[in-house]
Formats: sequence, structure tokens, C-alpha cells
Amino acid sequence: MRQPKQQRAVETRDGILRAAAEVFDEMGYAGAGINRILERAGATAGSLYFHFQSKEGLAHAVMDQQADTILPLLRSEGLQRLIDITIVWSRQLQTNVLLRAGVRLTTEQSTLGMGEAAGPYVAWAKVMEECLVEARERGELQAGVDPAQVAEQVVETCTGMQLFSAAAVGRADLPQRVRRMWQILLPGIAVPATVVRMDLDPNRLEEAGLV
Repeated sequence: MRQPKQQRAVETRDGILRAAAEVFDEMGYAGAGINRILERAGATAGSLYFHFQSKEGLAHAVMDQQADTILPLLRSEGLQRLIDITIVWSRQLQTNVLLRAGVRLTTEQSTLGMGEAAGPYVAWAKVMEECLVEARERGELQAGVDPAQVAEQVVETCTGMQLFSAAAVGRADLPQRVRRMWQILLPGIAVPATVVRMDLDPNRLEEAGLV
């Protein structure tokens, strides 16, 4: 039985996106040729340009997938949700090529003239700010803590941390670095009762089957 046309189109798009992520992850934006991506995807140039219009459009589509590799896996709320975002992110960077390619492209784009370079960072900061606003409403934050400023600080710290870990050990220790980050940050932003009940174990979500 033939697949509906719409379903085939979705599968074609997803296949091209996945293949592009693999090539971008291996070779970076500059080194990723369209022909190599098409060969990896088993797709035609016509189908690629129908869905993405250009190589740059394809790269932006990969970058836009970052949150979708993490947020659907979460069940927690407030400050624990923010912590869990970073824990899942650290785990997924080790195994999920779509996230890894998105992070690499985000890092590279400011030197390649690929549109608004800060866009993915701003998007993550907004997601994290929403967690912190909820945490404030739940009474988890110290008085005077600014959710927007903390969110930007977490994005900035994670960005540099993953680059250091990638260069040093291929991100093998990134979950442990995330745990250490929160051990340092939490006492400065959360009330003591919240600090002691936050779960920073990088293996917790894996054991629960969420990563």
C-alpha cells in the first residue's frame, strides 16, 4: 500500500534533515557540500530545495531543532526543569547528532554570515527564563534574582563549558561539568530549602529512561 503523499513528504524532509545534521556535525558548515548531503540522504536536489530552499536554510532548520531534542523529554517544573534541561542537553550532545550539529552550527554561524548569529542563544535564554519565572512564582528563588539575567548566564556558561569539554575530552565529562556548574550557581540564586532538594545527578534521567 502506497504511503499518502503528505507522509512521504514529511519522511523525505526528515531524512534530508538527519543527513544534513550528520554531515554538518562531521564537517562543519563550510565543509558540508550539498551533493554529500544528498548522497547521505538518498534524496534529489529538487526535494532538498523544495523543503529548504538553500544550504543556509537547511542549516537554520537543523539549528531550530535543538529544543525539540530536549524539551519533550522533560516532566519537571520550575528550577528543577531548568536543571534538567541542562542535564538532558549534556547527555544528548554525546549521542544525538541533530543536537550536536545544531550546536556546532550555532557556534560557527557568527563567522559565516548566516543571518542573526545570536538567535539560537536568545531562544534558549527565553526557554530558561520561563523556567526561572515559574521558579520565582513557586518561591524557589532568592529575593532580587532576575530570571532574565540568570537565564543568559546559564546559556553563556553552557556554551563555553561544552566547547571546553569538546576540546578536552570529546564531551565525555560534560554531564559532570553541568553538575558542578549547578553546585556553584544554586546557592547564589535559590533559597536554601530549594537548594537541598534539587536533584543534580546526571544519571537520574537516564535511569528513568528519558535520555
